[in-house]
Formats: sequence, C-alpha cells, structure tokens
Amino acid sequence: MSDDPDPETLKRMEGAVRKLPRLRREIFLAARLDDMSYVEIAERTGLTVRDVEREIARALVSISRRMDRKPRRWWRR
Repeated sequence: MSDDPDPETLKRMEGAVRKLPRLRREIFLAARLDDMSYVEIAERTGLTVRDVEREIARALVSISRRMDRKPRRWWRR
C-alpha cells in the first residue's frame, strides 16, 4: 500500500491550501515545503514566533475543515 494520496485527494488538498489567505499560505508552505523553522519564518516576515505558530495552526484547521467537506458538484456552486 502506498502513502501517496489519490489524485482527487491531492487536488482537494491543493485547493484548500490555495484558499488560505496569502500570508498564512506563504507561512504554511515555508514551514512544510521549504522546511524553514518557525524562527526563520518569523525573521523573514517580521512576525513573532508565536504569531507564526498561530498562523500554522489556523492553516491546519482551515485545510482540515475543507478536506472534511464533501466536494461540491459543478451545479451546486
């Protein structure tokens, strides 16, 4: 069994990340994809480490909520 998500799940996950506010998305991607520490992100953005932690938590909650929703059908938009 593979750990790779199926294409539909990956598409929904990418959509959930794209819908995050710009700064929150950039912080989330810096931590997850660029493997930057919270301290590095805080220095780069001018936020405190606590603010970075808060933005990561909010991003995770938002992504989780969007992933739990059933996908919309084109006629229900």
